[in-house]
Amino acid sequence: MTDADSPFGPLDRLAERAETLAGSWGARARASTTAGQERAILRLFGVTGLDRAGRPLAGAAVDRWLSTSVDGLGGGIALPFAMALLEYDLEPQQLALDVASGAVDLALEAELLRESDRRAVAEAEATRLAGVALERIDADRIARRELEDLLGEAARPWLGTTLAEPDLDGALDEVVELAIAGYDVLRVEVPIGRELADRLHAAGHEVPEWHPHDRSERGAARSRLADMEEGDPAPTGSQRALSRLRRVADGVAAERRGYVRLATAIPPLGVPEGAVVAAFERVDLVEAAPISEIGAGGIDPERSLADHAFARRLYRRADTLVSIGPGPLVVAPDLALGVPADAATRSGRALALQLIGVALTRADGIAADRIVVGAYPAWLADEPSGSARILGEVAVRRWLFAGHPLRFDEPDEGAAAIAWPFVAAAALARAGVDALVMRGRHGDARRAAAEGRAAATVAADLASVSPPGPLVGIAAEHATAMVRAALETLEHLADLGWRAVVGDGPPPGGAGGTGASPAMGGDAVAERTESFDPLGALG
Repeated sequence: MTDADSPFGPLDRLAERAETLAGSWGARARASTTAGQERAILRLFGVTGLDRAGRPLAGAAVDRWLSTSVDGLGGGIALPFAMALLEYDLEPQQLALDVASGAVDLALEAELLRESDRRAVAEAEATRLAGVALERIDADRIARRELEDLLGEAARPWLGTTLAEPDLDGALDEVVELAIAGYDVLRVEVPIGRELADRLHAAGHEVPEWHPHDRSERGAARSRLADMEEGDPAPTGSQRALSRLRRVADGVAAERRGYVRLATAIPPLGVPEGAVVAAFERVDLVEAAPISEIGAGGIDPERSLADHAFARRLYRRADTLVSIGPGPLVVAPDLALGVPADAATRSGRALALQLIGVALTRADGIAADRIVVGAYPAWLADEPSGSARILGEVAVRRWLFAGHPLRFDEPDEGAAAIAWPFVAAAALARAGVDALVMRGRHGDARRAAAEGRAAATVAADLASVSPPGPLVGIAAEHATAMVRAALETLEHLADLGWRAVVGDGPPPGGAGGTGASPAMGGDAVAERTESFDPLGALG
């Protein structure tokens, strides 16, 4: 279809403009490294757990390396670390502990890399370590496909929800309960990493800390599983917890004869490490929101785009589904003018940023059917004639994102939550069955799952015998105005950079070419100066 066929305006031009911006920003992102990427490299090499002071070991080792590195962040830690492994004949875990404590200074090994023969053996060792990691990722990808073939795929639309238990012990029971109730996708929120926590503390924000719950009472569902060995408590989103949750989900999937997917929501500045964990522990879907991190989260654009570009290399290798939200709520232009924008304008800004996020992901080799896109912004349900506007949003996204599954998230509470099953059913009739329906948490898991499945089934059945007609009235007006606002937003981004959506304070710096000082994380991103890529096999 072309713009001439579109009832909502220049959709082809809108998509092309987003792809152009994504092309220029994506190239720079792929040529950059970050502190998060260097931590992820060590995780891929086999570094796990905490250092002797109780800090995440990969992060502590990277911090110590950066404090003495002559080449800086752009030189990368892979070759000095590989050189030290050979020089001291250590395993990665022990070497990382020695680096973190200061017993080994990687600056000395970096000097050895100036000798061509030493550099050659270091490159070979780094390539070997990366190869071992990729073999593990490949094995998990094959295991997923074999399990899907053996157990069968869940009927579309998939039905999902989020685990509420913050610690592993309770989450093990919860996975069993929710999977048996009929949920196909179980979402886990990953705790924020040390870097983000430190930066938030420095900015004066409170950071929630995880504390284990009382383990004296264990649920019957968990205790009946034979593979649930005892262990130290852990937050639900940690790598150790995800490994255990994966095993439990597979066990329940075998009982119910239907594959159960795990999903993770990874906080900013921890995306590269989260991608490693997702690939190692067979996480089936990850939520990726680089543009939302920039537009609403205060993360430096170059840092966010570089982190996500690295992560997508692993998602592609692991064949992980990537979920991109409907776009952030952008109000900086309204604050500058002193006049609030209407709903269609705010929706258009969100759509423009979502388009860039999808274009970046496609450009890094993730296929359309592996990218799940948010169907509409959550706040829209509270607007006047919200349901009609939502139908307009869904129609536009179905047109723009042909071949992509759409995602519908239930609001947490209020009138919008009460109306959501009816709105979701009406929207699914236009979206089709290739969708993910995410329910909130309800006291009766079986009833909530059954209600969600019923809404999706009714919508699919009705759509199959009565195709939806063209939109009129408020839905059509909202869709047309939203497309116009999205195009204007992309034009402003091309002219002004990220200042067009984040405003002038604090200046974001970097990807848009504007701003004089970095936002959060901007001091830990650099252009790569080292040509060797330990993950060269990923492309």
